[in-house]
Order: sequence, then C-alpha cells, then structure tokens
Amino acid sequence: MSVLPTNILEQKFAESGYKRVAGVDEAGRGAIAGPVVAAVVVLPGHFDVEGVRDSKTVPEVERERLYSQIVESTKAWGVGIVDNRRIDKMSILQATFRAMKQAVTSLAQRPDYVLIDGRDIPKLEITSEGVIKGDSVSLSIAAASIIAKVTRDRIMRSKHEEFPYYGFRQNKGYGTVKHREAVLEYGPCTLHRLTFLGNFLQERLLL
Repeated sequence: MSVLPTNILEQKFAESGYKRVAGVDEAGRGAIAGPVVAAVVVLPGHFDVEGVRDSKTVPEVERERLYSQIVESTKAWGVGIVDNRRIDKMSILQATFRAMKQAVTSLAQRPDYVLIDGRDIPKLEITSEGVIKGDSVSLSIAAASIIAKVTRDRIMRSKHEEFPYYGFRQNKGYGTVKHREAVLEYGPCTLHRLTFLGNFLQERLLL
C-alpha cells in the first residue's frame, strides 16, 4: 500500500510563522475537452479525514465522499475554472496558472504561504513554492486535488446529455480511444480544445 500524504510540510511552515498554509492542485490539464480546474485548500491544524490522497488513485465514489468531508472540515477552499476556448487562446500551461490564481484569490482570507503541485508554478503575490509530486506528499495539496477533480468531473458529467456522442460521463473529456473515434465521426463540439485535436485530426486525414 502506498504511503499517504502528510501535513509535515504544512506544520513546518506553520512553525516558521505562516498561519494559513494553502495547498493548490489542478485537474484536466491533459484532457482534450472541457475546462482545466484548479482548487486551493487551507486545512485546520487538526484534520482527521481519512484516505485523502492523490485524486488519480481514488475511485470515483470515494472521491465524492472525500470531497464532502474535505469541504466540511477545511478552514477555507476555493476553485478556479478556465474553459476550453481560453485554453486554445493562451496555452494549457498559462490557462492552468490562471485557474490556480483564480482559486487562490477566491478565498475570503488570503493565505500567507502556498504549496503548489509540480515544478512550474504561477507567479502569486504570496510566498509560494512548487512541490514535486505534491499530491503524494502534502495533505493540503492532495485535498485540493480531490476538490479540483470532483468539480471538473461534475462539470463534464453535466454535459453528457447535451453532447451524448462523446461519452463525457465516462471519459470526462480525456482522449480515450472511443472519445477520439467519436471526434473523427462527428467532429469536435464546442467543448473540445481545438489546439489539442489539431495534430490528431491532421494525422488521421493523412492516413
């Protein structure tokens, strides 16, 4: 069994005088349809929700349960959402940064230190640092990963009836074989990231 993330990093910064340490993560960066969603979570000193870990390792039903427990138990949380059209205009990296900034600035009380999953991080007006594999190390980043993932999954499931051909209820906008085949058959819809589909469609047209 893999080792669960801890709040050791958060405690370290709290002991250095930072009272509101936040964790930030995103979901949907690699999808070919739908938004990128970022979340921020500020955990209390005593956080006893069991099973919080990298959202990619958590089954969907359990993620929904953890989402509710995290929301009820946090000091503060927020999300940022950047849609596929903006992703096409500004690149997925910059769109991810924008979603992260939106999430952090959505908090009523701004944190004084921010831990962000990954090496590349946005410039914030708050002291921050990237944590490699942060959702496996930091409890607040792992909690943020669950909030971001569940928020995005709900958005994509809600679009299934409007765009039933693409299987958004199952694939959540990721490029599964069936999803890509549907794009080839029906063409892209208004949720698709056209910059992500360009090479794929071009390669198939040349076959």
